[in-house]
Amino acid sequence: MKSASLQYANALADIALQQGAAEPALKQLEDFGAALHEATELRTFLGSPAITPEAKRGVIVKLTTRMGASKIIRNFLFVVVDNHRAPLLPEMIESFRQAIQQRQGIAEAEVTSAVNLSDAQKKQLLQTLERLKGQKIQARYSLDPALLGGAVVRIGDTIYDGSVKNRLNHMRTQLAAE
Repeated sequence: MKSASLQYANALADIALQQGAAEPALKQLEDFGAALHEATELRTFLGSPAITPEAKRGVIVKLTTRMGASKIIRNFLFVVVDNHRAPLLPEMIESFRQAIQQRQGIAEAEVTSAVNLSDAQKKQLLQTLERLKGQKIQARYSLDPALLGGAVVRIGDTIYDGSVKNRLNHMRTQLAAE
């Protein structure tokens, strides 16, 4: 079903970018996704084939109005529930975020470090990665004390491993080969 999610996400990305509303649309859709994640009843309601599309639309109107979501998001959600794709919404939201970033030339990096990085270290790392990749980088940070020191960066399918653990393993392999 990944291809269905991707089709919906790409269609929404086309409209949002065309209307200059990509960032607000992403924020609103993520907010709706968070509400959906927290409320089991809402997920069940929107995903149920026993409930009419009109009833689902009514709930969507109330929720999107309360959240201050745009007409773009409301109409997108209408199309999703009308086509019985509500269970795919979390996947669609992730695909939409990726589509927007890709079209804006932004690469996403997952940075795992042994210790918390300071703001200066984060800034320097981002500058280096942007220079290396030739595009803007948006990073998410996490900790893994098992790295011992340094960091591991994943951008798409590329991994840059500058961890002490990796260096020690590399040295161990070299010493064992001699």
